[in-house]
This record gives sequence, C-alpha cells and structure tokens, in this order.
Amino acid sequence: MRLLVAFAVISIISLSSVRAADLAVTSATLAPATESALASKSLLLDISPIGQNKLVAVGQHGHILLSNDGENWQQANVPVQATLTSVYFLNDQLGWAVGHDATILHSQDGGLNWQVQQYLPELEKPLLDIYFKNAQQGLAVGAYGQVFRSNDGGTTWQSEFHQEFLLADDVDYIKELKAEDEEAYLDEIAFILPHFNGLVQDGRTLFLLGETGLLAKSNDFGLTWQQFDGFYQGSFFSLARTQSGNILVAGLRGHVFRSIKNGQQWQEIATNTTALLNDIVFSDDERIFVLGNNGMLLVSSDDGESFSQRPQQDGKTLIAGVWFKGRLLAVSDVGIKVLNLPSN
Repeated sequence: MRLLVAFAVISIISLSSVRAADLAVTSATLAPATESALASKSLLLDISPIGQNKLVAVGQHGHILLSNDGENWQQANVPVQATLTSVYFLNDQLGWAVGHDATILHSQDGGLNWQVQQYLPELEKPLLDIYFKNAQQGLAVGAYGQVFRSNDGGTTWQSEFHQEFLLADDVDYIKELKAEDEEAYLDEIAFILPHFNGLVQDGRTLFLLGETGLLAKSNDFGLTWQQFDGFYQGSFFSLARTQSGNILVAGLRGHVFRSIKNGQQWQEIATNTTALLNDIVFSDDERIFVLGNNGMLLVSSDDGESFSQRPQQDGKTLIAGVWFKGRLLAVSDVGIKVLNLPSN
C-alpha cells in the first residue's frame, strides 16, 4: 500500500556499493525537510514505536515526527525532502527510515536527527521497508525487487538481484540476455522482479511480502529465500504471528489468510470487504486489528478466526498503525488518527 500511496540455489548479483563518504557532495546539495506546523496532519505512511514510551511517524516531504503521548508531535531534523515510506528502530537510539529515490536515513539519537546513508534519485524507485537484526546487519527492500544489504550499520549498502523470484519463463531469457548483451541485461533486471512490499522478522525467520502473491521466508537473513506455494495472486502488505502462534497475512481486495501450520496450509478468512488491507496491529488485550483503505477497520477477538467491521466515519485510508498506551493510532492521508474502537 505504501507503494500505491506514495506513487499514487540463489543467484545474488552485486550491482553497486554505496558508501556514506561517496554521498558527501550530493548530501550537501540536498534540501532539508521543511518545518511545518501541519506536518502531523499531512500524508504519513508509517508509524512505529521507539522503545516503550515513544513513537515515530514518517511521510511526505521528508517529514519525521516524534511523540511521547501520541497527541503532541515534534518534527525531527531531516536532510531530505523525499517521501519516506517506512521506519524501524532497533532500540531507543538506533533507527533507519527509507523512501523515494532509494533513500536510506539513519538516526543515532532516538530520531531527533537523521543522516543520509543512501540517496539514489537516478534509480527513480522507492524503497518500501527496512529491517536491522542488530546494529550492523540490515536489509532494505522496495519496488521492482530492490534489495540493499548492509553489514556495517549502513555505512555501505550492497545491491542484490534475487534471481529466485523470476517467473519460470524469464529464467532462461535473462540468462541468454546476460550472455548476449550485458547492458540490456542490466536494464531488464532493473524492472523485471515484482515489488517487495515488506519485511517481517519472526524469531529466526524473516518473511518477505510482495505483489503477485509473493510470500517467502528466509532463515539466513535474506541470502536465500523459500517461496510459499501460491495460494493467492494478489499483493500482500502485512504479516503477523498471533498470540496463539498462527500466521495472518493481509492484502488486496479485503483478503486475509490464516495459517495454523506455520505456512504449510492457508485458510481464507471472510472479511466481507473489498477494501485494500494495509496493516495488522495487536492490542495488549489480545484483539487483532486490520487497517484498510476507505476507513476500513477489521477487529478480531478470536485469534483471527473471524473479523467484524468497524469502519471509521471519515473514510480516510488507514495506512499503518500501532497500539500505544491503550489506544490504536494510525497514519493516513490526513496525518495521525486515534481510531474509534468497539468496547470489549
């Protein structure tokens, strides 16, 4: 959904390596995000906790916002105006954000100040998610199968092409093209893979969600991927493991699937909506919320076996959410929203 809103054996082929030092001239010419009293009411695309008592939200114009209560928001110092699509904090100090122009930003002070680690406007592609499993090892993914890996905290980022996600008909075609015309090959692989929408770490397993039914898992932090058997051909945007240990995935046209066998079998769960579903959020009282377009909010109190609708009256798209201090907060095209919830 962030892509839709923001746009309106493995063979890993190294394509480029980007060092922070190489960005010095480019970064000096970047325009910083403009301070705005209305930033918390503008288009925001992701929201995430920083520890237990702080929130961070990101969105258009390079806006990054911080809050200790979910009501009052402080704008961070950000060196770019690129639309930011996702944010992740490893702990209460170290965080990363990604967005358009293959932008990767890093904070070492709890989100107050950000530095550019990567900025590649010539790619004309957004990154859509980022995850660090420790202070050194991180992955960023995005449109057209982009994958960037860092093993040094983001000082350098290495681009990877994951051939295992090619369609069967394209494998031989790409192999032949590489042998015949290296330049044409590089042009082709830049757009041939599906969009990678999100990363979800679950224990030692990393999940990758994407378009055209792409759902895969990795036990070596994305060096190799194992795709699940296709059970839906639409895009997936969110995955989460329930308190009972089952897996939920949500995506296009109101589709929610549930697995009680760790992904070996999937059952479609009736939602009675065709709204695009963007994010799965858990409360601290075992409720499950699924946030969607047109103000659609789905609620489950039985571990995802069934959902009831609680559409929000203003009909605004609910892009991402977080449970914070007993309330469900979401980001939308009109900024931060505190959602109206049914009583237990």
